[in-house]
Amino acid sequence: MNDGAKSKRGARWAAGVWTVGTATLIAALPWVARGQLPQRVATHWDLGRDTADGSMPLWAASLFPTTIWLALSGITHLVVRRSRTTAGSAARAWTAAVLLSGGILLGGAQASIIRANLGHTDWHQAHQPTPWIAATLATAAVAAAVVAWIVNTRSRTSAPAAPTSSSGSTLEVPRGQRLVWLSRTSNPWLQLLAAATGLVAVAALIALISGLAASGPLWALFAPFAFASIVLAGCATVQARASERGLEVAFGPLGWPARRWPAADIDSARTEDRSPAQVGGWGYRFSGLGTTVMLRSGECLVIRTRDKGKEFAISIDDAERGAALLNALNRAETG
Repeated sequence: MNDGAKSKRGARWAAGVWTVGTATLIAALPWVARGQLPQRVATHWDLGRDTADGSMPLWAASLFPTTIWLALSGITHLVVRRSRTTAGSAARAWTAAVLLSGGILLGGAQASIIRANLGHTDWHQAHQPTPWIAATLATAAVAAAVVAWIVNTRSRTSAPAAPTSSSGSTLEVPRGQRLVWLSRTSNPWLQLLAAATGLVAVAALIALISGLAASGPLWALFAPFAFASIVLAGCATVQARASERGLEVAFGPLGWPARRWPAADIDSARTEDRSPAQVGGWGYRFSGLGTTVMLRSGECLVIRTRDKGKEFAISIDDAERGAALLNALNRAETG
């Protein structure tokens, strides 16, 4: 299996872990708190009224939002699967936006409902959890807006792909044409770890919102796992782009954050085989070889900067063609 197939497979597994894990949390929450809930759970309040006017038995309060989440996730995966040949990375980004914001919205709503019913013997006693619902809506909206902004800023104008170099080190750039080299690599194990640690963080947050446990230990659990999930997601996927502007290396499923080197600042580019043992492990590493983004063993694109002669390497597919284009652009810049 090539690296591109592994990348897609890892992304699918990570999305699957998030989908199933979120469904499990939504479904399990009423049963975990059942000892502190009335027999029927208040689930609906009219706008502007503090008293509940609708309820469900415990099993329905568990099943109904879980079904909505699974339907939303299934439709999202189906749409992306049908459009994957044309949508590319944008489809993956929008999948992340829908699954992230949808999971936050439904998980937060379920936690808010449980919190409103907690400690009551009759569902009519449950007051509308307006602050928690508002916070959930705001968080989901911010998550969707951030993803949308990143996707839009990452959109690029099309340009011809760089042809294969016959020499392996440089290539000829036709006068008047703009060539672009793009490559993307992911580590499926890091993607799975990011999804798993993210689920732990979400579980702690849902428990915090629902009031099932003391806030101190839950915050202590949420903070490190949320941080670990963000860092792992950022290190699990990388995309490189070489053009007349130089080299851009973008991290994470949404292509943000990113590092950029103008073409004038790149002294040379080459390919080199490196392994995690040589650079000190996986992810973003510092070693005697310089800075290396290590997602898999094997061929890396290595650039040397003009100012301090520092080297930056990235384990990426088709590194030879990227190095050839950067050297050609460097030759045109200096020649």
